[in-house]
Amino acid sequence: MASLLAVNSAASLWGPYKDIWQTVGNAIWRRQPEAVHLLDLILKKHKPDFISLFKNPAKNVQQHEKVQKASTEGVAIQGQQGTRLLPEQLIREAFILSDLFDIGELAAVELLLAGEHQQPHFPGLTRGLVAVLLYWDGKRCIANSLKALIQSRRGKTWTLELSPELVSMTTRFTDELMEQGLTHKILTLVSQIDVNNEFEKLQRERGLGSEKHRKEVSDLIKECRQSLAESLFSWTCQSPLSKDDTLLLIGHLERVTVEASGSLDSVNLALVMALLYCFDISFIEQGAEDREDIIHQLPLLTERQYISSIHSRLQDSQPWKLPGLQATVRLAWALALRGISQLSDVPALAEFTEADEAMAELAIADNIFLFLTESVVGSENFYQEEFYIRRIHNLITDFLALMPMKVKQLRNRADEDARMIHMSLHMGNDLPLSLRRDLEHLMLLIAELYKKNPFNLELALEYWCPSEPLQTSTIMGSYLGVAHQRPPQRQVVLSKFVRQMGDLLPPTIYIPYLKMLQGLASGPQCAHYCFSLLKVNGSSHAENIQGAGGSPVSWEHFFHSLMLYHEHLRKDLPSADSVQYRHLPLRGITQKEQDGLIAFLQLTTTIITWSENARLALCEHPQWTPVVVILGLLQCSIPPILKAELLKTLTAFGKSPEIAASLWQSLEYTQILQTVRIPSQRQAIGIEVELNEIESRCEEYPLTRAFCQLISTLVESSFPSNLGAGLRPPGFDPYLQFLRDSVFLRFRTRAYRRAAEKWEVAEVVLEVFYKLLRDYEPQMEDFVDQFVELRGEEIIAYKPPGFSLMYHLLNESPMLELSLSLLEEGVKQLDTYAPFPGKKHLERAVQHCLALLNLTLQKENLFMDLLRESQLALIVTPLEQLLQGINPRTKKADNVVNIARYLYHGNSNPELAFESAKILCCISCNSNIQIKLVGDFTHDQNVSQKLMAGFVECLDSEDAEEFISPEEELEPDKKLARIRHETRIHILNLLITSLERNPPNLALYLLGFELKKPVSTTNLQDPGVLGCPRTCLHAILNILEKGTEGRTGPMAVRESPQLAELCYQVIYQLCACSDTSGPTMRYLRTSQDFLFSQLQHLPFSNREYEISMLNQMSWLMKTASIELRVTSLNRQRSHTQRLLHLLLDDMPVKPYSDGEGGIEDENRSVSGFLHFDTATKVRRKILSILDSIDFSQEIPEPLQLDFFDRAQIEQVIANCEHKNLRGQTVCNVKLLHRVLVAEVNALQGMAAIGQRPLLMEEISTILQYVVGRNKLLQCLHAKRHALESWRQLVEIILTACPQDLIQAEDRQLIIRDLLQDVHDKILDDDAAQELMPVVAGAVFTLTAHLSQSVRTEQKQPQPPPLAAAGPGESQFVLMLDSSFTSPPMTECMNVGFASIGDSSLHIILKKLLDFILKTGGGFQRVRTHLYGSLLYYLQMAQRPDEPDTLEAAKKTMWERLTAPEDAFSKLQRENIAIIESYGAALMEVVCRDACDGHEIGRMLALALLDRIVSVDKQQQWLLYLSNSGYLKVLVDSLVEDDLTLQSLLSPQPPLLKALYTYESKMAFLTRVAKIQQGALELLKSGVIVRLAQCQVYDMRPEIDHQGLFGIREPPVFIPAPVDRYRQILLPALQLCQVILTSSMAQHLQAAGQVLQFLISHSDTIQAILRCQDVSAGSLQELALLTGIISKAALPGVLSELDVDVTEGSLMELQGHIGRFQRQCLGLLSRFGGSDRLRQFKFQDGVDGDRMNKRDEVELAMQQICANVMEYCQSLMLQSSPTFQHAVCLFTPSLSETINRDGRQDTQAPVVPYWRLPGLGIIVYLLKQSANDFFTYYDSHRQNVNKLQNVEQLPPDEIKELCQSVMPAGVDKISTSQKYILGRRRLVKLINNRAKLLSLCSYIIETCLFIFWRHLEYYLLRCTPTDSQDSLLASTGTFKSRRLQDAFTSETNLDFRSGLTRVSQHDIEQLQIEAINVFGESLQKKLLDIEGLYSKVRSRYCFIQALVRRIRGLLRMSRG
Repeated sequence: MASLLAVNSAASLWGPYKDIWQTVGNAIWRRQPEAVHLLDLILKKHKPDFISLFKNPAKNVQQHEKVQKASTEGVAIQGQQGTRLLPEQLIREAFILSDLFDIGELAAVELLLAGEHQQPHFPGLTRGLVAVLLYWDGKRCIANSLKALIQSRRGKTWTLELSPELVSMTTRFTDELMEQGLTHKILTLVSQIDVNNEFEKLQRERGLGSEKHRKEVSDLIKECRQSLAESLFSWTCQSPLSKDDTLLLIGHLERVTVEASGSLDSVNLALVMALLYCFDISFIEQGAEDREDIIHQLPLLTERQYISSIHSRLQDSQPWKLPGLQATVRLAWALALRGISQLSDVPALAEFTEADEAMAELAIADNIFLFLTESVVGSENFYQEEFYIRRIHNLITDFLALMPMKVKQLRNRADEDARMIHMSLHMGNDLPLSLRRDLEHLMLLIAELYKKNPFNLELALEYWCPSEPLQTSTIMGSYLGVAHQRPPQRQVVLSKFVRQMGDLLPPTIYIPYLKMLQGLASGPQCAHYCFSLLKVNGSSHAENIQGAGGSPVSWEHFFHSLMLYHEHLRKDLPSADSVQYRHLPLRGITQKEQDGLIAFLQLTTTIITWSENARLALCEHPQWTPVVVILGLLQCSIPPILKAELLKTLTAFGKSPEIAASLWQSLEYTQILQTVRIPSQRQAIGIEVELNEIESRCEEYPLTRAFCQLISTLVESSFPSNLGAGLRPPGFDPYLQFLRDSVFLRFRTRAYRRAAEKWEVAEVVLEVFYKLLRDYEPQMEDFVDQFVELRGEEIIAYKPPGFSLMYHLLNESPMLELSLSLLEEGVKQLDTYAPFPGKKHLERAVQHCLALLNLTLQKENLFMDLLRESQLALIVTPLEQLLQGINPRTKKADNVVNIARYLYHGNSNPELAFESAKILCCISCNSNIQIKLVGDFTHDQNVSQKLMAGFVECLDSEDAEEFISPEEELEPDKKLARIRHETRIHILNLLITSLERNPPNLALYLLGFELKKPVSTTNLQDPGVLGCPRTCLHAILNILEKGTEGRTGPMAVRESPQLAELCYQVIYQLCACSDTSGPTMRYLRTSQDFLFSQLQHLPFSNREYEISMLNQMSWLMKTASIELRVTSLNRQRSHTQRLLHLLLDDMPVKPYSDGEGGIEDENRSVSGFLHFDTATKVRRKILSILDSIDFSQEIPEPLQLDFFDRAQIEQVIANCEHKNLRGQTVCNVKLLHRVLVAEVNALQGMAAIGQRPLLMEEISTILQYVVGRNKLLQCLHAKRHALESWRQLVEIILTACPQDLIQAEDRQLIIRDLLQDVHDKILDDDAAQELMPVVAGAVFTLTAHLSQSVRTEQKQPQPPPLAAAGPGESQFVLMLDSSFTSPPMTECMNVGFASIGDSSLHIILKKLLDFILKTGGGFQRVRTHLYGSLLYYLQMAQRPDEPDTLEAAKKTMWERLTAPEDAFSKLQRENIAIIESYGAALMEVVCRDACDGHEIGRMLALALLDRIVSVDKQQQWLLYLSNSGYLKVLVDSLVEDDLTLQSLLSPQPPLLKALYTYESKMAFLTRVAKIQQGALELLKSGVIVRLAQCQVYDMRPEIDHQGLFGIREPPVFIPAPVDRYRQILLPALQLCQVILTSSMAQHLQAAGQVLQFLISHSDTIQAILRCQDVSAGSLQELALLTGIISKAALPGVLSELDVDVTEGSLMELQGHIGRFQRQCLGLLSRFGGSDRLRQFKFQDGVDGDRMNKRDEVELAMQQICANVMEYCQSLMLQSSPTFQHAVCLFTPSLSETINRDGRQDTQAPVVPYWRLPGLGIIVYLLKQSANDFFTYYDSHRQNVNKLQNVEQLPPDEIKELCQSVMPAGVDKISTSQKYILGRRRLVKLINNRAKLLSLCSYIIETCLFIFWRHLEYYLLRCTPTDSQDSLLASTGTFKSRRLQDAFTSETNLDFRSGLTRVSQHDIEQLQIEAINVFGESLQKKLLDIEGLYSKVRSRYCFIQALVRRIRGLLRMSRG
């Protein structure tokens, strides 16, 4: 029992019924195939609900008790565990509700709980009031479902074209219901349910809320009754009722009464029609295919019993409550009997069929036609149902066709009555009482029935039998669509009726007959027939009985009469002096005549409204001249009502532009509205007087309204520019003034007898304003006063009416004020939700008002711009500011609020909501206004709530988007759906523009964000939670959510693509804006799971609306990118992981819940491994999204023009281009159209007029072309946008998401797939070139990541021990692409390259190269990306940095040569083979880009060439470069760069681009120079000569000594001038050095050129050599420079110089070289001697930057020493070929070594640099280097150990290592990344130490050599000065040189001066000191070094040999 007492939270009286209605709608109306099965299930489940229609669950004692205790014990809720306690208040409400509706207590509780849940949808209502709505809504859903099911039955009247299976199902189901007594239930319910009774009950229990709630409840109740009644009606249309049911229905109708207005209400109308359809047999004549089956089903034809029962019931004389209704049913029955009697195949029922006459007689006696006119056709619902109209049409035509005798009888009686009336009048008696007016009523019924034609049925065509065949192919006969050869019998009879009735018309029927014709003339063809009839009637051969005019019903007669009236009345016109003429008795037109005239005028109006031919034929008729006569009559003194009709007829004539133009002139001429005041005339005449004196007094305004309609029509047809020229200032102004000042501004203050007329006047005058403003385009000439001459004086012409309206609306004019107050009144009236007279007209007036404001807003910018440029003294204010003004009635600024309140009525008045949304969208662009609006909107809590509800309600309206071309006439429903849809679009655009403004803005308010506190503190909730209202955000999410549970994906995407696109955009903007991002993303993630559920359905497929589809996906992908980035940053791993799996998996995903992400993950890889055959692969989602972007684009055919010039048209199109909302450049089609039409209109001459149609046709071709072109641009923009977003998503996945969420090999596979796919798409021949840039960007990112991933993998052959690193690593990935290395042995374990395999890499390379070639000549920026990609790709084959562990050298040469090729070199070899297979085409492209174009492009192309040349073993590229001249171009461009580079050295340089390209160029040239062949080519092309010509190298800036080691300025991006100079100089020096090194064959030639370079910049060189600065930069300069000098400034080079060596220049050159030598030697004392200590003390400091600098400085110093030592050695060797002629560079003084106590620091250097240094320096350097060696060696060994055990190092040490790589933020990164950084730093240190070791060992060897040579000379060969043969010795030394050595002797002047002073004492001193210095310890050290290092480097025993020799020398006493 407990389970039965559980509560259904969706309310069993509402939720299930809502579902039924939804499913029925899906299956029947939306035709969703998948819904059919669901419908079957639901119908089976809910059959009892349909059978027990509207029956409520009964009250129940148990339930009562249970609910009573619910506050303490609680109630169980279905689908939830445990019980829920209910508050006392709710229990009390439940009992009230239970009593109110007589429902079970639990059902009441359910309704209240559901009400509570639904409350946010009904702001302002309590749960009880919502429960009342839900109760009736449930009932409504059941009733509507029943109606829909019955409408879908198989039957005799219509078909919905549904699938046979669905129709069978519904037919079967409804048949079962009918057997259970459906008719009885429906009739009972219709009688029982009564709105007033229900309202009384609700009123008693306070169950009614606001006016809106009352209206909603009453609408629901009415809809329930209506749907029930219509269910019965639909049933009888499709299938007959049984006998009992028919009698029940008759019984019900007997008691029916009419409304107060005399018409039937809609429910009873439906039931009457149901009964009439029971008696309908017209379908038998239509010859339907299943006619036989239907006849057998019809009891009327088969059951005798049926007929007899009904016949006797209807014959029963007891009167019904409505005799007319009884008459209607009787006539229908009589006609049915008559119809049956004429069927051949029906059994004899003669006894009944005979009685048809009598039955019809009874009906006519009861005034059936009058009843049908007033109560049936007059009912407001009658014209809303096509089958009502058809049934009454059948009833009348059957009567006329089947009972001709009855009709004749009616006519005879009418003739008789007419005679009697005539006699009575003649005799002066009273009228006889027995008059019948049946024929008159019949005619009026026909008139009423066909007057309106809402479904374009033109049923009246059956009354016209065409005498001549019509030109059109439209149907003539019945509405079935059979074009008859000969008109059918029925049509002949009916047309005869129309003609005969017009013959010999008795006067009493004259007016009804005209009205009948007017009804029958409604419709284009009917009007034509009627026109012909009236023409034929008047022709002279007609029976000339009634006077001269032929038949009285003819054009001839009518216009003749009009002319007579005119003649007669014109004579009566009093002279202008008799002031009181208007009150003379109106002679001439009696009331009768007036009615006749009005009837004929209305008939004329109808005919010429429908038929243009008739309009032109009448107007151009020479005798009748209708327009002239009518205008004449209008000047006469006739009643206003007649004048109004005359004006309406003119209005109909004015529909043709041809007539309208002349009509304007006639109007002006006749002065209907006085526009010219004649001075002599004392009183005004015309319509203004009529309005103010006559109409105002009568309080009726037909004439004014008719005049406004006339102007409205004329304005639209043809607009006169110079109206009234010659008599007054030309222009429309007097008319506008009258309409504005007399009609519009005073309409509220006038009195109205008929309340509705007030709004009719407003509507019609506002319509004129709307049309005038709509067609107005501000132009420059409007703003210049135009002068015209009038009666000899110059006067100013009137401005165009649009200008005047704009001016009035852009000022605080009475017109604007009245419009705004009208808007306020309108919204107040609508807020009452009550009907009132003229409601429709008020709504239209308000709509025109809103539209006027809209047009003003659209045109004001142009208007104000033109006004500013002009000289007019007018002041205007933007409308948006005027709308901010104070409302005089409320004293508040609430105008905009009033406009926005119309959104609250979006359901009932969609047009008003649409205009309102448009205005709001327009004024929201302004930030200041936004802030004010937010204040106004939120100022009053109540209003604020309503406004929010209005916006939400408009967004919630459910209408699929219908893309219909605007030309097509829409059905009203479709039109409304379109308007609702547009409203939603405007609201979303309003949100989008507002979000771009600063907070507070409207969007934040509408989307539910905080306005009082910071936006980011908002906490978004589901509606109803914590009192949170339902906001636009909820509505938007709701739109996107629908359909995401199913397989088809979000419904909006398919059904309203444009709407969905904007919704996604709003959500993206919320996520992207920093303020709103946090709250929004939190809400979407937690409450909605929005992204996952949306991304599941990507890619969307909707080929028809491709642009929208692409944009939807773009916004969604961009949002997903943000989400991935944010969740990664916040370490919400499970969220990131879930989205990544969704996007990247290629296994079909099982939808899994959040919590188990991790576990699921563990199992997946395992299960995937085990069951690899069972799981099929699916396409990765990220790839299928890419697939859905179609890269090809159809391009519209080029224009083929016959008349216009193509080039000019292209120019015009370009001029009409503008930026649309999305920022795309498109052509403004409307503007283009205007320009072209103006061009055509400007053509003069007859030829132009003849060709006009052809020209217009060509214009439409052009416009179609432009529309196609716009679509193309938008489509490309959308594709680009989608690709950009896709690329962004891919980049975020690869860079921002934690690395470990995607395993390394998966990562590579994913990147491979992406690269291959994206290349395949872009390399397709049809791919649009516009997409190339985006694709290239994506390719670049992907290749970069592939390279990084592969290289990381290369460095980790064994599985990484630290897979579980923390999630935060993502941020630094790119900074760190890790560089730790494996021990050398594991290298060879790697088979193949990377886990994706070589072949994949090759494919990627080939595609990259294809892509580069596809770009052809243009698209350099695209290629820039591709070059970058290629560089990344080639980087993969580069070996990573490996630590130089000094072990490698242990292998023998043979071992190295025979080692197998490793993966790197294999890949490199294959890469270069692929690149070379592309041949010269590729070389050409890359070389061209390297030489010119965009700077970045050049740099990358150079870098690429650099890479390729470095691995190109065949030197193909080098050959191509030199042969095709590109190398020469590059070299020559250095001179061009010279000037630019000079400008870069100014303190504030321009851009540094030139510097970077120069660096790239030099780097490339240096690369080329490293190859021997390359160096030769460079020498040929004269690169060094070019460098010598560059002046930039001479511009060395001064060095600022203060900033060096004092306080450092913070680093800036632009380097200081000195650094910039070094960036320029160093590459040049490097190039020289490399050329010197690699040009072995031409070494001397190279050295000569380099020497020239040195000499041409000698000042700079000297400055560098002298420079005392010890920064890293200046030391690098020195190191390079000494390196060059040591190879170039040598003996023997001068002879190679290709200059004409004269004696003088030779001297000069030798001077230079000597200077270089001296300075180089001088450097030794600075860097080799003890001075070096001094320089090092600046270099302490811990931070990473300093540590790196210190390493650099140390290296540079050792390099300088090594270079200088090399130079010394070269000098010694080259200048003395034999030992005998030794050259001494050092004096035999060892003093430098002794003085080692550090005192020297304070003194100046011991040896001035121009004097020769002593040997002491060499010895000192030797010792120093030996010590350094051991320091370095230890450091190297420690670091190698550390590298092998990084993980074991203490944290502090790791941290220190990391800091030197990245100074900031070390603490934030994960441990594994710290290890990677640590390894990188260690590798760097090891390699640095290895270099230092090799330099030290070189210095030691050279020092020993030089020391030995000097000792040998001094101790063995030198003759001291104080011995006797000194002179000879010294001259001997030098004189015996060959001449060519003069160079050395010149430069050795110093040496000689040094040597001349060597005394015996010096030599002895030298020997003693040398023995001391070169002691045992030093020797041991040196031998150790050789043992430790040199052996490894394979130079065996060199040190040992030298040490041995020096020892020998020192031992030997000087003999």
